[in-house]
Amino acid sequence: MEQPGGLKSEGLTAKLLTHADLMFANECLGTLQYEATTTAIVIAGAFLTFLLQYTSLRLYEARSRSVASMSGVSHTESMNGDTLDKSRQSNVPVKEHVPRMDDPLSVFTLEMGIIFHSAIIGVTLVVAGDSFYRILLVVIIFHQMFEGLALGVRISNLSTISMRKKLLMASAFALITPLGMAIGIGMLNSFNGNDKATIIAIGTLDAFSAGILAWTGFVQMWSHDWMYGELRDASLLQTLLGMFALVSGLVAMSVLGKWA
Repeated sequence: MEQPGGLKSEGLTAKLLTHADLMFANECLGTLQYEATTTAIVIAGAFLTFLLQYTSLRLYEARSRSVASMSGVSHTESMNGDTLDKSRQSNVPVKEHVPRMDDPLSVFTLEMGIIFHSAIIGVTLVVAGDSFYRILLVVIIFHQMFEGLALGVRISNLSTISMRKKLLMASAFALITPLGMAIGIGMLNSFNGNDKATIIAIGTLDAFSAGILAWTGFVQMWSHDWMYGELRDASLLQTLLGMFALVSGLVAMSVLGKWA
């Protein structure tokens, strides 16, 4: 019973949104002419994620119609092949098609949101002062562990891609934070956390990542898992275990968000 949506949703709420807002409220930038800058970037990130997935879904359905018409199979059957096979055996009516959570695009979108701010985490760890390094190191280890568990569950559930591609996706997450640390080492002597361009860049990436993860966590994970997925008709025990895992993720990422 996995609940990575809880981890991601609270991770973006406790850390990315707050950190982005703090960046744009930095006194080095002065007073922003548009006070809702953070919110606007978050909405842009969520909208672009929605637009990408909606366009991909329309293209996929158009391709399915084309293939179905050539093979003489109806579009509904091509979109719900497994469900139809089971319904023929059990005489159960076919349910309306619901987008699957194990499609590569959804997981790829989730990983992109994680990778954006994982790179920033790596840079931050290197350029942080000595007084914050030990605390930040411990927090980031647990933070990345929780994110790795959440992302790993989704990658392992992909049934339409090869093991090689799964390993590449996992490797991208595993290497991005060390890569950010390497970038931080390279710019250690020239890094200026009070530079306007640096503040704007970090704030923008944080807010944009928050938008991506907001869409992924709330819409794709919470909505699909609980309203359309296996938890919709789960037993009371499974539902309670799922809710416990969800709340545990919320609490864990809220606590880590205090320091990370």
